[in-house]
Amino acid sequence: MNDVSAPREAGSPANTSDLFQIMRDGQARTRSELSALTGLARSTVALRVDALMKLGLLRPVNDAISTGGRPSTQFALNSTGHSVLAVDVGASHVRVATTDLGGAVIAEELEELDIASGPTVVLDRVRAIGSALVESNSSTAGHLLAVGVGLPGPVEHSTGRPINPPIMPGWDRYDVAGSLGEHFGVPVLVDNDVNIMALGERELAWPEVDDLMFVKVATGVGAGVISGGSLQRGAQGTAGDLGHVYVSRGAEIFCRCGNRGCLEAVASGSAVARALSSDDRSVRSSADVVELVRRGDIEAIQAVRQAGRDLGEVLTTCVSLMNPSTIVIGGSLSAAGEFLIAGVREAIYTRAMPFATQHLEITRSRIGADAAIAGAAVLAIQYALSAERVEAMVGSLSER
Repeated sequence: MNDVSAPREAGSPANTSDLFQIMRDGQARTRSELSALTGLARSTVALRVDALMKLGLLRPVNDAISTGGRPSTQFALNSTGHSVLAVDVGASHVRVATTDLGGAVIAEELEELDIASGPTVVLDRVRAIGSALVESNSSTAGHLLAVGVGLPGPVEHSTGRPINPPIMPGWDRYDVAGSLGEHFGVPVLVDNDVNIMALGERELAWPEVDDLMFVKVATGVGAGVISGGSLQRGAQGTAGDLGHVYVSRGAEIFCRCGNRGCLEAVASGSAVARALSSDDRSVRSSADVVELVRRGDIEAIQAVRQAGRDLGEVLTTCVSLMNPSTIVIGGSLSAAGEFLIAGVREAIYTRAMPFATQHLEITRSRIGADAAIAGAAVLAIQYALSAERVEAMVGSLSER
């Protein structure tokens, strides 16, 4: 925030962006209130507000209560002035939505599609569905500012390229961001699905929590780590890759990565399904496991709880290292409910230091399948409304 000790005159677009960042909280404010907050003279604030209104980023709202004389007009974020496109690419589906700048879904479409079909087939569908949604909702959604994409594999966030994704043949180092950006003509942000799920879960369900881990337990196991209110990706974008951490129970079990003893090899939905499958019954997926649990199958319940213990063994280290206040369990196997969560709690509360767990909440995802599409929207919105992007928009406005 700007120094508020004295008003200052400034003409650079950055000051307009600084003012706009204050307004992103959605609270309505008058020009006088903005002047006091920013330290800018009221005449300068008026110019900045006018520029942001021309860009469709602010809108006038109800007049403030008058203390004598003419009431002052209040201004607030115009969440419906523009839109972003959110894309959730899963192992067997593509979900695309247009949202406003507050993350509210305007329109969406879900289509079953195998990620193994390759980037050309999958991204062609993303382009077609996205273009149709943008065009059909242009009158209410306004101008498209950015696209956010989640992929079910490791992603180099700086380039938007998947890196050796195990279930995505043909996708390695494919320029997803460039391919979609050329079509839509706006910036495209790409991240792995667990990171965007963490963003979505935090935004919609835990906005007051600054230290949160979102753990996805499905075909694989991974985590999105939010620390100090910011998503942590690590040096190469692999932060939170819990699936390939060693667990003692899996010492002799091979993982698809080629190593033995990985958490994913014993605690993922597919691993539990394999353990429950026999000549007498076929258990092929997390959904099959969940159905057995719902029927009260004792073997399935015990297997899911053990998977929770294995997951908790790894998360105990994370609790000591990261000290999160909330651990959220999502993904298809989380539909098994409290049996999985109970195993996680059992391991963590037994092994972690009491001081680290005295206020720790371990719970199932509150928004479930909506976390990914919400997170893709958050990814795009955070970029579209960043100080640098707003500064560029104001600069282009002055050049017209």
